[in-house]
Amino acid sequence: MRDANRPQSFTTPPSSLRWRPVDIAVASVIAVASGLVFWACDLVVMGPYTVLNSAVPGLAGLLSGFWYFAGVLSMLIVRKPGAALYAEVVAAALELTLGNEWGAGGSLAAGICQGVFTEIAFILVMYRVWNVWVASLAGAFAAVGGLAYAFVVMYAGMNLTGAFVVINVVANLVSGALVSGALMWLLHRAIARTGALDAFAAGREVRARGDGGGDVGSGDGFR
Repeated sequence: MRDANRPQSFTTPPSSLRWRPVDIAVASVIAVASGLVFWACDLVVMGPYTVLNSAVPGLAGLLSGFWYFAGVLSMLIVRKPGAALYAEVVAAALELTLGNEWGAGGSLAAGICQGVFTEIAFILVMYRVWNVWVASLAGAFAAVGGLAYAFVVMYAGMNLTGAFVVINVVANLVSGALVSGALMWLLHRAIARTGALDAFAAGREVRARGDGGGDVGSGDGFR
Protein backbone atom coordinates (compact mmCIF):
# COMPACT_ATOMS: atom_id res chain seq x y z
CA MET A 1 0.00 0.00 0.00
CA ARG A 2 1.32 3.44 -0.93
CA ASP A 3 2.55 5.69 1.86
CA ALA A 4 0.51 8.88 1.39
CA ASN A 5 3.17 10.94 3.13
CA ARG A 6 5.94 9.88 0.77
CA PRO A 7 6.57 12.16 -2.24
CA GLN A 8 5.48 10.33 -5.37
CA SER A 9 7.13 10.54 -8.80
CA PHE A 10 5.06 10.06 -11.93
CA THR A 11 5.80 10.14 -15.62
CA THR A 12 4.39 11.84 -18.68
CA PRO A 13 4.36 9.82 -21.92
CA PRO A 14 6.31 11.45 -24.79
CA SER A 15 3.20 11.63 -27.02
CA SER A 16 1.58 14.05 -24.59
CA LEU A 17 4.42 16.57 -24.91
CA ARG A 18 2.99 18.08 -28.11
CA TRP A 19 1.40 21.50 -27.72
CA ARG A 20 -2.36 21.81 -28.20
CA PRO A 21 -4.34 25.02 -28.80
CA VAL A 22 -5.56 24.91 -25.17
CA ASP A 23 -1.94 24.71 -23.99
CA ILE A 24 -1.04 27.86 -25.92
CA ALA A 25 -4.14 29.65 -24.64
CA VAL A 26 -3.58 28.80 -20.98
CA ALA A 27 0.15 29.48 -21.11
CA SER A 28 -0.69 32.88 -22.62
CA VAL A 29 -3.20 33.65 -19.86
CA ILE A 30 -0.62 32.70 -17.23
CA ALA A 31 1.97 34.87 -18.97
CA VAL A 32 -0.30 37.91 -19.16
CA ALA A 33 -1.39 37.56 -15.53
CA SER A 34 2.24 37.15 -14.49
CA GLY A 35 3.28 40.20 -16.51
CA LEU A 36 0.69 42.28 -14.69
CA VAL A 37 2.01 41.02 -11.34
CA PHE A 38 5.58 41.82 -12.40
CA TRP A 39 4.55 45.34 -13.38
CA ALA A 40 2.62 45.87 -10.14
CA CYS A 41 5.63 44.70 -8.14
CA ASP A 42 7.82 47.14 -10.09
CA LEU A 43 5.66 49.97 -8.79
CA VAL A 44 5.94 49.07 -5.12
CA VAL A 45 9.26 47.28 -4.78
CA MET A 46 11.64 50.15 -4.11
CA GLY A 47 10.41 50.83 -0.58
CA PRO A 48 10.72 47.27 0.75
CA TYR A 49 13.88 46.76 -1.33
CA THR A 50 15.58 49.74 0.29
CA VAL A 51 14.49 48.71 3.79
CA LEU A 52 15.81 45.16 3.42
CA ASN A 53 19.10 46.21 1.86
CA SER A 54 19.58 48.85 4.53
CA ALA A 55 19.07 46.25 7.24
CA VAL A 56 21.31 43.62 5.61
CA PRO A 57 22.95 44.36 2.23
CA GLY A 58 21.80 41.74 -0.26
CA LEU A 59 18.75 40.67 1.75
CA ALA A 60 16.43 42.34 -0.77
CA GLY A 61 16.96 39.24 -2.87
CA LEU A 62 14.14 37.75 -0.81
CA LEU A 63 11.76 39.79 -2.98
CA SER A 64 13.05 38.42 -6.26
CA GLY A 65 10.81 35.36 -6.28
CA PHE A 66 7.90 37.60 -7.25
CA TRP A 67 9.56 38.00 -10.68
CA TYR A 68 10.58 34.34 -11.13
CA PHE A 69 7.29 32.46 -10.91
CA ALA A 70 5.74 32.70 -14.39
CA GLY A 71 7.70 29.87 -15.95
CA VAL A 72 7.26 27.51 -13.02
CA LEU A 73 3.49 28.00 -12.84
CA SER A 74 3.10 27.63 -16.60
CA MET A 75 5.14 24.43 -16.65
CA LEU A 76 3.30 22.88 -13.70
CA ILE A 77 -0.01 23.34 -15.49
CA VAL A 78 0.83 22.96 -19.20
CA ARG A 79 3.64 20.39 -18.86
CA LYS A 80 5.12 21.01 -22.29
CA PRO A 81 8.74 21.72 -23.27
CA GLY A 82 9.06 25.46 -23.75
CA ALA A 83 6.13 26.38 -21.49
CA ALA A 84 8.39 28.04 -18.93
CA LEU A 85 10.38 30.03 -21.47
CA TYR A 86 7.21 31.07 -23.32
CA ALA A 87 5.50 32.34 -20.17
CA GLU A 88 8.56 34.20 -18.91
CA VAL A 89 9.21 35.93 -22.23
CA VAL A 90 5.60 36.97 -22.82
CA ALA A 91 5.25 38.15 -19.21
CA ALA A 92 8.48 40.14 -19.44
CA ALA A 93 7.43 41.66 -22.77
CA LEU A 94 4.13 42.81 -21.24
CA GLU A 95 5.95 44.20 -18.20
CA LEU A 96 8.24 46.13 -20.55
CA THR A 97 5.32 47.39 -22.63
CA LEU A 98 3.49 48.68 -19.55
CA GLY A 99 6.67 50.46 -18.50
CA ASN A 100 9.17 50.16 -15.68
CA GLU A 101 12.51 51.49 -14.61
CA TRP A 102 14.44 48.38 -15.61
CA GLY A 103 14.10 48.78 -19.38
CA ALA A 104 14.41 46.05 -22.01
CA GLY A 105 17.40 44.43 -20.32
CA GLY A 106 15.91 44.25 -16.87
CA SER A 107 12.63 42.94 -18.24
CA LEU A 108 13.01 40.99 -21.47
CA ALA A 109 16.63 39.82 -21.22
CA ALA A 110 16.17 38.85 -17.58
CA GLY A 111 12.94 37.03 -18.47
CA ILE A 112 14.71 35.01 -21.13
CA CYS A 113 17.44 34.01 -18.68
CA GLN A 114 14.89 33.01 -16.06
CA GLY A 115 12.83 31.04 -18.57
CA VAL A 116 15.85 29.15 -19.90
CA PHE A 117 17.05 28.15 -16.44
CA THR A 118 13.54 27.11 -15.39
CA GLU A 119 13.39 24.85 -18.44
CA ILE A 120 16.73 23.31 -17.44
CA ALA A 121 15.25 22.17 -14.12
CA PHE A 122 12.49 20.27 -15.93
CA ILE A 123 14.91 18.96 -18.55
CA LEU A 124 16.85 17.33 -15.71
CA VAL A 125 13.78 15.20 -14.97
CA MET A 126 12.99 14.89 -18.70
CA TYR A 127 9.66 16.70 -18.27
CA ARG A 128 8.37 13.57 -16.55
CA VAL A 129 8.34 14.29 -12.80
CA TRP A 130 5.83 16.71 -11.32
CA ASN A 131 6.00 17.27 -7.60
CA VAL A 132 6.67 20.01 -5.08
CA TRP A 133 10.37 19.20 -4.96
CA VAL A 134 10.83 19.66 -8.69
CA ALA A 135 8.74 22.83 -8.53
CA SER A 136 11.01 24.19 -5.80
CA LEU A 137 14.08 23.18 -7.80
CA ALA A 138 12.68 24.98 -10.84
CA GLY A 139 12.06 28.10 -8.76
CA ALA A 140 15.65 28.00 -7.54
CA PHE A 141 16.88 27.54 -11.12
CA ALA A 142 14.82 30.55 -12.19
CA ALA A 143 16.66 32.47 -9.47
CA VAL A 144 19.97 31.29 -10.93
CA GLY A 145 18.89 32.74 -14.27
CA GLY A 146 17.95 36.02 -12.62
CA LEU A 147 21.24 36.11 -10.72
CA ALA A 148 23.23 35.36 -13.87
CA TYR A 149 21.67 38.37 -15.59
CA ALA A 150 22.07 40.60 -12.53
CA PHE A 151 25.75 39.88 -11.93
CA VAL A 152 26.73 39.98 -15.60
CA VAL A 153 24.76 43.11 -16.50
CA MET A 154 23.23 45.03 -13.60
CA TYR A 155 26.13 44.68 -11.17
CA ALA A 156 28.88 44.85 -13.78
CA GLY A 157 31.61 47.24 -12.68
CA MET A 158 30.17 47.67 -9.20
CA ASN A 159 32.38 47.13 -6.17
CA LEU A 160 30.40 44.42 -4.41
CA THR A 161 31.49 42.99 -1.09
CA GLY A 162 31.74 39.25 -0.61
CA ALA A 163 29.06 39.40 2.07
CA PHE A 164 26.64 41.14 -0.29
CA VAL A 165 27.19 38.54 -2.99
CA VAL A 166 26.70 35.58 -0.64
CA ILE A 167 23.62 37.04 1.07
CA ASN A 168 22.08 38.12 -2.23
CA VAL A 169 22.61 34.73 -3.85
CA VAL A 170 21.20 32.82 -0.86
CA ALA A 171 18.23 35.19 -0.56
CA ASN A 172 17.44 34.82 -4.27
CA LEU A 173 17.64 31.04 -4.15
CA VAL A 174 15.42 30.84 -1.06
CA SER A 175 12.89 33.22 -2.59
CA GLY A 176 12.93 31.32 -5.87
CA ALA A 177 12.44 27.94 -4.23
CA LEU A 178 9.70 29.07 -1.85
CA VAL A 179 7.80 31.81 -3.70
CA SER A 180 8.30 30.74 -7.31
CA GLY A 181 8.44 27.03 -6.59
CA ALA A 182 6.54 25.73 -3.57
CA LEU A 183 3.99 28.54 -3.56
CA MET A 184 3.24 28.03 -7.27
CA TRP A 185 2.82 24.32 -6.56
CA LEU A 186 0.17 25.16 -3.98
CA LEU A 187 -1.44 27.71 -6.30
CA HIS A 188 -1.74 25.32 -9.23
CA ARG A 189 -3.35 22.73 -6.94
CA ALA A 190 -5.79 25.33 -5.59
CA ILE A 191 -6.77 26.28 -9.14
CA ALA A 192 -7.12 22.62 -10.08
CA ARG A 193 -9.60 22.01 -7.25
CA THR A 194 -12.02 24.44 -8.92
CA GLY A 195 -12.15 22.31 -12.06
CA ALA A 196 -10.62 25.06 -14.20
CA LEU A 197 -7.73 22.78 -15.18
CA ASP A 198 -9.70 19.68 -16.11
CA ALA A 199 -8.36 19.92 -19.68
CA PHE A 200 -4.91 19.20 -18.24
CA ALA A 201 -3.46 16.17 -16.51
CA ALA A 202 -2.30 18.48 -13.74
CA GLY A 203 -5.91 19.38 -12.98
CA ARG A 204 -7.49 15.97 -13.42
CA GLU A 205 -5.01 14.35 -11.08
CA VAL A 206 -5.86 16.64 -8.19
CA ARG A 207 -9.60 16.29 -8.78
CA ALA A 208 -9.45 12.51 -9.16
CA ARG A 209 -7.69 12.13 -5.83
CA GLY A 210 -10.03 14.47 -4.04
CA ASP A 211 -6.79 16.27 -3.07
CA GLY A 212 -6.30 14.41 0.17
CA GLY A 213 -3.28 16.56 0.94
CA GLY A 214 -0.83 13.80 1.84
CA ASP A 215 0.47 13.15 -1.67
CA VAL A 216 2.77 15.93 -2.87
CA GLY A 217 3.39 14.27 -6.22
CA SER A 218 1.40 14.54 -9.40
CA GLY A 219 -0.03 11.98 -11.72
CA ASP A 220 0.77 10.16 -14.90
CA GLY A 221 0.29 13.06 -17.30
CA PHE A 222 -1.96 11.25 -19.80
CA ARG A 223 -4.17 13.43 -21.96
